[in-house]
Parts: sequence; C-alpha cells; structure tokens
Amino acid sequence: MRKAEITRNTAETQISVSVNLDGTGKYDNQTGVGFFDHMLDQLSRHSMIDMTVRATGDLHIDDHHTVEDTGIALGQALAQAVGDKRGIRRYGECHLPMDDAQVRAALDLSARPFLVWNVDFPTAKIGAFDTELVREFFQALATHGGITLHIDQLHGFNSHHIAEAAFKAVARALRMAVEQDPRAGDALPSTKGAL
Repeated sequence: MRKAEITRNTAETQISVSVNLDGTGKYDNQTGVGFFDHMLDQLSRHSMIDMTVRATGDLHIDDHHTVEDTGIALGQALAQAVGDKRGIRRYGECHLPMDDAQVRAALDLSARPFLVWNVDFPTAKIGAFDTELVREFFQALATHGGITLHIDQLHGFNSHHIAEAAFKAVARALRMAVEQDPRAGDALPSTKGAL
C-alpha cells in the first residue's frame, strides 16, 4: 500500500495531506491560496499521484507559512508512501515546455535532501501570489521528502508559465521516480544496501 496520510498542526497552520502513489492523478486541494491550489492540482495530475490537501493558515499575515508547511507535510507524506524504496526507479527527469517557458527538473529519491534552484521570475507576484514562495515550497518538499531536486529554467518571460512549468516538470519527474521498475523486482535501487 503506497499511501500515506500526514497531519501537521502548528501555531501558524493546520495541514492534512493524503497521497496515493499508485493513483490516477485525482486531486482535491484546498489551502485558501488560489494560485497555489492550482499548482498542487498540476503536481497531482501530472505525477499521477492522488492527492488531497487541506490547509488552514495565517493568511491574514501572508501566504508564506501555508505554502511552506504544505511543502513540509507533502514531503513527509511522499517519503512515508514510498517506504523503503525497494523496486522503484528512484530517479526521474523532465524537460517541460509551456508556451514561452521551458523548465527542466531532475530528482533522486536519495534520502539526501538538496535543492538546486535556477529559476528567475520576472515579476514579484502572480496575481496576489508571491513568486518567491515557489522556491520555498520546493525547498520544503525536497528537505522533508528526502529528495535531491534540481530545477532549472531554460526559457521564459511569463511568471505564471514559468511557475506552472516548474510544478509540471517536477510532477513528471516524480511520476517516473516513484514508479515500480518491472526489471528490479523488490531490489533496492542502490549499491549501498540502504536509501
């Protein structure tokens, strides 16, 4: 059962996340941050990971805590659902074009969290959403999911397209990495004997 449910409650946010790695990309994400919900929907749909997120946060301050803490909880859920990683592909990558934007994502479910972020948004906001929060989300996801994650913007001048291409590229890379490798059986995808 490659599923997980995580609840995270702090003085700033109350978050619940459920994921099913072997889903069909069904989603029901409600964080109170419209653009972020749209990005989480893309992450679910294009990774084929069923995802439900409920977040209540201190949006009267700003969106930061809600976005970051959702990334923390989602990373924890992914790590729990993938388990000991036996039989998975482990690595994933995608070059994702979206109109003017092209973003490359490469990741390793290595248990060694690291984010390489080479993305430059031309605007500080997408509607009311602070573009700097895209990086905050992926930093939290990588750290708490134990993911080595590289995201590189190759092209793009529209901030919405760049952000959406990043989420979709990571989604497609995640889909590849969490898939069962039919040639691997239940072998661990490492020569170390542990991941």
